[in-house]
Amino acid sequence: MSRQNILITGASSGLGEMMAKLYAGQGRNLALCARRMDRLESLKADCLSINPDITVSIRELDVNNHDQVFDVFKLFIGDLGHIDRVIVNAGMGKGASIGTGYFHANKQTAITNFVSAIAQCEAALEHFRVRNEGHLVIISSISAVRGFRRAMTVYAASKAAVSNLAEGIRIDLLDTPIKTTTIHPGFIRSEINEKVKTTPFMVDTETGCKAILKAIEKEGANYFVPAWPWAIMVRFMKVFSLRAMSKMS
Repeated sequence: MSRQNILITGASSGLGEMMAKLYAGQGRNLALCARRMDRLESLKADCLSINPDITVSIRELDVNNHDQVFDVFKLFIGDLGHIDRVIVNAGMGKGASIGTGYFHANKQTAITNFVSAIAQCEAALEHFRVRNEGHLVIISSISAVRGFRRAMTVYAASKAAVSNLAEGIRIDLLDTPIKTTTIHPGFIRSEINEKVKTTPFMVDTETGCKAILKAIEKEGANYFVPAWPWAIMVRFMKVFSLRAMSKMS
């Protein structure tokens, strides 16, 4: 099934930006939102230069403004007539070890990655339930599988929460035409990790996003991408000792 009208949150940089460009190359219509309108304007121009025959709608959105999430999604529906797929991509990775004086940063990451994801899922599914059709995609992380240390502690916990949220939605919608897919990216270079230099198995943004889009199109339940090495690595991560886990972050 072709999902022609695609909404992506957090589209102004990183995975969201690259997914938008790749979808433009596939001829999909796009609804793109993020906080930085100047970046969205530039992205819209890039997408239309890739394919001038598509529709690209852009709107400013801070996903932590939960009322605005519902308003912007409704405006996008008006722009495109309907939305076929929503990719809940907006997120952040601020934080530090618990108890070291960075509660504000840890809290901000938890709210953005989890509570605000709930708002995006609510807004998307209100539309999909009315249509009795649609595809909800939630971008989680390989870090959802286990706890991580230092700056990754709250980030990993928030991604575990959002993965469980997606599974609960999937269960709730089992007997409907509405699909829910959870994507667990491994280490893909983006704005959120651009300062990290020693992470193993890191791939560039385009390579990572091509793997993400390939998985999304299958519309299955859970994907660990790129498949090599993460589809295999995740099995080992589940049984790694805490000492072994300490070397992964």
